[in-house]
Order: sequence, then structure tokens, then C-alpha cells
Amino acid sequence: MAHVPQLFAGVMSGTSLDGVDAVVVDFAPGDGKLCALRGAAHLPFEPALRAELLALQTTGPDELVRVARAGNALADVYSTALSAACRDGGVMAADVIAAGVHGQTVRHRPEEGWTWQINNPSRVVEQAGMTVVADFRSRDIAAGGQGAPLVPAFHAALFGSADEHRVIVNLGGIANITDLPPGGEVRGFDTGPGNVLLDLWCARHQGTPFDANGTWAATGTPDAAVLRTLSDEPFFALLPPKSTGRDLFNAAWLDERLAAMLWHGRAEDMQATLTALTALAVAAAIAAHAPDATTMLVAGGGARNGTLLRMLQTARPAMQVATTDTMGVASDQVEALAFAWLARETLAGRPGNLPAVTGASGLRVLGACYPR
Repeated sequence: MAHVPQLFAGVMSGTSLDGVDAVVVDFAPGDGKLCALRGAAHLPFEPALRAELLALQTTGPDELVRVARAGNALADVYSTALSAACRDGGVMAADVIAAGVHGQTVRHRPEEGWTWQINNPSRVVEQAGMTVVADFRSRDIAAGGQGAPLVPAFHAALFGSADEHRVIVNLGGIANITDLPPGGEVRGFDTGPGNVLLDLWCARHQGTPFDANGTWAATGTPDAAVLRTLSDEPFFALLPPKSTGRDLFNAAWLDERLAAMLWHGRAEDMQATLTALTALAVAAAIAAHAPDATTMLVAGGGARNGTLLRMLQTARPAMQVATTDTMGVASDQVEALAFAWLARETLAGRPGNLPAVTGASGLRVLGACYPR
């Protein structure tokens, strides 16, 4: 029988604001695997759009108009990325069943019952020529959940093992973990900052958007006193389910604590300290909630930070630390793949959340559909 593909697309622009990743995936590859990548593309944000998205993380003038314009600009980038992924895979847009387009989070307030992802799904439909599923977080939050993280269910489907206790660590702007005990309940939550503070400090002192491979951090030495102060943030001590974002971990959060300490150290030492903060928060979360895990699989932009990976290995010496690339899944494509999978689940009428992860009152079908 001829292979009949089940093509879905996924788009992700994360908290790091480095750009857009898009994938086209076949969920019926015919080889017993969950999915097969057909095409992929990455588009960096233009500096003006990135600056506006950063500015919209905090209250400012004329926000309604600026959010609407940013939504249109994002939709244009999403559409271009989807088209590029289709070309990369030799796929016609009309053959893609749907695209999961998450949008760009600028506010996340589950404690108030809402979250906001800038997007214009209708514009993506018109330009990319495919059905779009968007607004994945709102239904979970309406059901009393955090609305995040949403990738653990996909992590379980893709990386779950019957004989190895794995933890998936996503190091985007915010870091989160997924605990995959063999035969046990899947759990996951945000652990704190991933790359967001590293990128902030590097841009401020090096004039570059991120610390490539953690090279600059490697020239510094973590400041133990600063690390203790930053680690006193109450979020770290909260029990899951929990989620966070730039609403908490931002320039003001960092600057207030450094000012209170009258800190005047070397910039490279602070870069090393912030890298250690990310690593130690992840390691502490694993120690507290997945102490028996033997393998740590790392995804997201932080998977390309060699210094951060070494700190993770040092913090959890008994674990095998590797990127998802070692499993045949590109570390910078995992979240885009997850939103393609979530779009598939939505159209099939299947739940996309895990109440044990988000704290929702039950399983829910996520997202809103915008037909082609």
C-alpha cells in the first residue's frame, strides 16, 4: 500500500526572541516512529521587530495599536517561515493539514486567569495557505491550569522510554523540565530563567544578542554570594505546577538585586553566575522531583551553550547529559515539532494538556482553529 503522509506544520518563536523556527512533519511515516521531519526553516527577527517585542513585554504607550501591528508583522514572519519549510521539504502548502502557530508571549498571568500571545492567525492562513491552530494556552488556564508548559505531552510521545528514566530539559528563554519515568506519570514545570538573563547581560556588555557556546561565560567565575542572592527568589521554592516568564525574570529583577548588594564585579563573572543560576535551578528541580532520572536530554537554544551543558553535568554528575540531537531530533526544532503535534491533537479532538503538569482541572482540547 502506498504511503499516505499526514502532514502538519509547527511554528515557534520563544522567549529568547531570536527568531522563528518552522517545521513540516509527517505523522504517518510508516516506519513505526511517531513522526518524520520533512522540512525546516529558521528566520531571525529583524532588529526593529525584536526591539518592539521586547518593549511590549512591559507596559507602555499606545499598546493596543502596537500589539496589533506587531501581530501583523509576526504573522508575516510566520507565513514566510512556513513557506520556507514547505519548500525545504518539497511540500505543497495545500497538502499540510494544519499548522500549529503558538504566537509570541508578552504577558503570562495564569494567577489572574489569562495569558497573551501576540499573533494574527487569520493573516497566516491567508498568506501561508493552510489551516492554522493557535491560542493553545487559554483553554488550560480557563480550566484552572498554568497554561504552561505544554510540551511535556509531546516529549512523552517522542522521547518516552520503557526502560530508561529520562528528563527532557528545554533551555529556551525560560527553562522547563519534563520528567519521563518508565511507566510512571509524566510531570513537568518551568524551573526559572533559561537564556533570558544570559542574553540580557551579554547584549548589555558585549553588544551581541547571546553568548555563543557560552564562550564569554567560560572566561568568568561564578560569584557565590550573588548566586545565593539570586537563588533566594521565591519562585524557585514553589512546588509545581508552576510557570514563569519575562514578567518575573527581566532586567529590573536582576538590577534590583545587584543594586541591593552594591555589586561591582567583572561583567564576565556575572555572565558565569547567570549561567550557573540556570544550571543549578534545573539541577535542583531534577534533584527534588526526578531524583532517580539517569538521562538528561537538552533542547532549545541553550543546548548550543557548551558552558551551560558542562555546568549541568557538574551539577548532576551521575546523569548522562546530552542534547536531543543524539536522539535524531534537532535541539532547536523540538518546540516547533511540539506545536505541529498539538495542532494534530486539536484537529483530532484529543486533549493536548496534562493536568499533572499544568494543574488544570482535567484534560482539555487546546487551541482555536482557523480553517483554510
